[in-house]
This record gives sequence, C-alpha cells and structure tokens, in this order.
Amino acid sequence: MSAKIAAADAAGLLAGVLLDAALGDPRRWHPVSGYGRFAGALERHMYQPGTAAGAGYVAVAAGVPTLAALAATVATRRRPFARAALVAATTWAVLGSTSLRREGTIMADALAAGDIDAARRRLPHLCGRDPSALGEPELARATVESIAENTSDAAVGALFWGAVAGLPGLVGYRAVNTLDAMVGHRSTRYARFGTAAARLDDAANLVPSRVTAALTVAAAPLVGGSQLRALWTWGRYGRRHPSPNSGQCEAAAAGALGVRLGGRNVYAGRVDDRPRLGTGRPPGAPDIRRAVRLSAAVTTAAAVLAVAGRALR
Repeated sequence: MSAKIAAADAAGLLAGVLLDAALGDPRRWHPVSGYGRFAGALERHMYQPGTAAGAGYVAVAAGVPTLAALAATVATRRRPFARAALVAATTWAVLGSTSLRREGTIMADALAAGDIDAARRRLPHLCGRDPSALGEPELARATVESIAENTSDAAVGALFWGAVAGLPGLVGYRAVNTLDAMVGHRSTRYARFGTAAARLDDAANLVPSRVTAALTVAAAPLVGGSQLRALWTWGRYGRRHPSPNSGQCEAAAAGALGVRLGGRNVYAGRVDDRPRLGTGRPPGAPDIRRAVRLSAAVTTAAAVLAVAGRALR
C-alpha cells in the first residue's frame, strides 16, 4: 500500500467518523437498510432448515458486497481522493454510534419524566426484548446493556476492521453483523439456518469486543467510575455471559458504571435467564446518561486508534 493511499484511507475513516458524529445515520436511502432488503430477498430464495443452506446463504450475502468493496479498492488504488471519499461515505454508512447514543438519551429522558409507556415504545429501537411488562429498572437495564454491547457492534467493530482491512473490512463487517441480526438468533426458523451467521459474527467481534472492554476500563473515570473496579468486573464476569463477546462489553460497562446487569429477559415469549454481571446497584435513568457518555468516549478512542493504525500502514 502506498503512503498516499494509506493516508487516504485514514482521512476517509476520520471524515466518516466526523460525519456520523455530526449527522447520525442517513435518514433516507440508508445503505445498510438497502442491504437488509437484499439479504431478506436472498433468504427467501435460499432458505432451507439446515446449517449447510445457512452457510451458503452467508457466503453469498456477505461475499457479494465484500467483493464489490474489494473491486472498488482495486479501482481506486491510484486515486487517493476518490479512495478517501469512498471510505468516508462507507464509514459514515456503517457506523451507528451517534444514533445509538441518541436513542439512549431519548430513553433516559422518558424514564426521568416517568413516562413508562413512551419508554416501552422506544425500547425496540435498542433491542429485541418484549417491553410490554417492563418497569423502569428493567427498561434502564436493557438500555445500558444495549448501549454497552452495541458500542462494539455499531462502532468499535467497524472501526477495527476498517483499520485492518480498509474498505472491504468496513463493508464485510457490517454485512456479517447485519446477517447475524437478521437470522443469527435462536428461533424455530433460524435455529440451524442462522448458525453460520451467528458463528461468523462471533469470530468478527472476538477482538473488537475485547478492545471495547479495554477502552471502557480506561474511560471509567470520565463517568465517575473506577478503572480498577471496571477491570475486576470485566475479568470476573466477562465470560459468564452466553455470548463470547457481549459479556466482555457488558461486564466492563457494569464495573465502570458501578451497576449490576444481567437477569431475566423475554424475547417474543421466549424467556432467557442471563447471569448477573457486576455487584453494584440496579441501573436507573441517570446511569443511562453515563452509559451514553461512556460510549462516546470509547468510540472516540477507537476512532483515534483506527485512523492512526490505518495511516501507519
């Protein structure tokens, strides 16, 4: 990679991060939404209740956009300005950190105002839990957990793969993450078909989730937390979560915020009892605001590392 192209990639990453910070997700014609429609149509043609069919589906659904990004990388290998613009637009499209924090703030406002109905209506913007029977403590816990997990999924993971693999890394990561959200869950339809998507997403987030947890520990003092407590909570509880990655982020966040996460979650009638993470108090609306600030700090640190790492290549 030439120095000019490395600088163009780094500049594009930085510009994309700034666009996301200023504008959030595109309000219309969002590329990730378009990709979701493509993946949904492909699933209807390729679905069969087996792991082999699911693996083939993931190969096509993730492979097509990643190969297109690779072709664009080759086409712009001697055009640094075009490369920078393309990386900037793609980074903006695949990041969701600003919108995540906005949703967290809206939820905190609703809970602070005592408007439980509004908070319940808003929860599906953050996670897939059934909000109909949730009160303020469980709504706050769901929000903090979602912010902690999605700081990795919506920001650090994309930035990590953008730093490692440039444009194909950005596109490939978001494709895999989107497929996991669409088919990688434990329902009757996707129990086997979604296995490949779930496992590939686990692999893609193995390093980013731990980077997120480490940055969360480092940023704990910015939200009035203790780095030592965050590190201890991460080390003790991070592997108790059924997900190999989500528990890392949530445990570190629980320690940094001094709260206790985990417990019973209900997803469309399916009950999932999660282990407790941390030894603090249950989270409330003020802790959501602290989680939002913590997410912003982690995302900023990850962006600096990603831009520097890509430039140094």
